[in-house]
Amino acid sequence: MASIQARLTDRMLRLLVKSRFDPHADPRAIRARTTRLAQRFGGVPQGGRVEKTMVAGVPAEWVHPQIADNGNTLLYLHGGGYSICGPDTHRGLVARLASAAKMRALLLDYRLAPEHPFPAAVEDAYAAYKSLLAEGTDPSRLTIAGDSAGGGLTLALLMKLRDAGEPLPAGAALLSPWTDLAMSGWTHITHGRLDPMLSLDAALTAARHYLQDASPTDPLASPLYGDFADLPALLIHVGANEILLDDSRRVAEKAQTAGVQATLRVWPGLPHVFQAFPLLPEARASVAELGAFLQGRALAGHPTRQAAD
Repeated sequence: MASIQARLTDRMLRLLVKSRFDPHADPRAIRARTTRLAQRFGGVPQGGRVEKTMVAGVPAEWVHPQIADNGNTLLYLHGGGYSICGPDTHRGLVARLASAAKMRALLLDYRLAPEHPFPAAVEDAYAAYKSLLAEGTDPSRLTIAGDSAGGGLTLALLMKLRDAGEPLPAGAALLSPWTDLAMSGWTHITHGRLDPMLSLDAALTAARHYLQDASPTDPLASPLYGDFADLPALLIHVGANEILLDDSRRVAEKAQTAGVQATLRVWPGLPHVFQAFPLLPEARASVAELGAFLQGRALAGHPTRQAAD
């Protein structure tokens, strides 16, 4: 059963987000309002430090926790339907995850739709990863994480890296990943009332902004339709009340069928990317588990695979 804090958060999200959100509004007008709302939910933990930077021409932030294992790096890809959000909305979540993983995190401010449609986000993530390697980052000490659209982008990046023959990271964590922009999952319909934040209409509108002329089943846009063979270990956390629940379930099943070490945890009564709300006991527990997974993969120095030439 969800905690009382989670039940209160559910009501708050219905009041402040779902009931007031116009999925057909210009995403450029939504960004500032989303940032103001997200900033209510915590900043960088005490002792942490943020450093603005550019990586392969893409704006980003280094988030340094108070305690970090030298040599371990997390590349974080934020959510927001590929059209909103960025470092200002996700800095607190990334700082808490970096602290739990005891590693520095690079929070990428990739280009957003509709100004920069697919595959701009994938290109920025790929360029940032390659830049980290070029700077000497050991891929066996490198992990990737992302929430919502950033979770789908994480999988797309892994598939692109594998297909290009690049060294793969040690592992990846997915928080409520959006992996099917065709919106073909059963929970996209059945969880419409359960989900206090997302709606099918809003998701389809965001998909149109991002895809424009691209196919919703292109694996680099919707990695659910891609090949999962030889991907690194995955840990997926998702709320049971999400319309995107099937995006996680089906990805975990496909990855496991392909021989990938993929672990799925469904959190009862929790909403989309609940880890963003630090006052929830479930959020703290999830971040701790995700951080321990990322730290364990990096510290073990797991050998990376490359596609055959």
